[in-house]
Amino acid sequence: MLAKRIPTILPSLAVEEAIETTKIHSVLGLVRNSAGLMQQRAFRSPHHTISDAGLIGGGRYPMPGEVSLAHNGVLFLDELPEFKRNVLEVLRQPLEEGEVSISRAAGSLNFPANFILVAAMNPCPCGYKSDPKRECTCNPLQIKNYVSKISGPLLDRIDIHIEVPALEYKDLSANTGGESSHIIRERVEQAREVQWHRFTDSKNYFNAGMKPHQLKNFCALDQASKKIMGMAIDKLGLSARAHDRILKVSRTIADMAGEKIIQSNHVAEAIQYRTLDRVGMS
Repeated sequence: MLAKRIPTILPSLAVEEAIETTKIHSVLGLVRNSAGLMQQRAFRSPHHTISDAGLIGGGRYPMPGEVSLAHNGVLFLDELPEFKRNVLEVLRQPLEEGEVSISRAAGSLNFPANFILVAAMNPCPCGYKSDPKRECTCNPLQIKNYVSKISGPLLDRIDIHIEVPALEYKDLSANTGGESSHIIRERVEQAREVQWHRFTDSKNYFNAGMKPHQLKNFCALDQASKKIMGMAIDKLGLSARAHDRILKVSRTIADMAGEKIIQSNHVAEAIQYRTLDRVGMS
């Protein structure tokens, strides 16, 4: 449910994005001739039995896969460790470059694949490792084998990983409601507007796509923030890629708060979103 709500808080498709998205879906005959341009961001949720070709694209005559169908939208992978290891590893290129390259005897093609990856997994095979009311039946080796299906390099490319605890009945049955998607989207659009102005002179328009030189220009840290970052790197053994991802998330948190300068609390919050690093599951 949480994953399906993400497209509803993302900004509406720009004309260029709508054209790109419609082209990809048209190639596979997923758009009716009278439908015009797609107006909704894509949400793709392939089953864990999908092949690497189905996910990344391929065939005798190369065709787009799920990562391209999720272009400008969301790719949701439920039960992440249940996907075959080789299937998950092919996600590295699109997550890093925003496109996929497919080479076959008939030719070589590049398909756009700039999507938001959302994945869900249990903490262990039985699912009760962190449950306060049910006992976990898994032994340490089973848990290690389960989470090791997700490689460190792939985990590095996921900006945010957090634990979502089970809800109590009183919370499920409560009549109080949260914010609507419309209200949340307004805040997202404000932050996106800030980023559009920040990257006016480059081909990148969002924090997630910042290059190393842009990180230095737009993600400068004060001494307090550097101290927090240094402690996290030393204690968690984070990679250089994870370090850069934390900076990008910190920049976005500051944008959402309307702050021009990244502060120590923004960095601390971004580090807290590295749950799998903190519990040593990588």
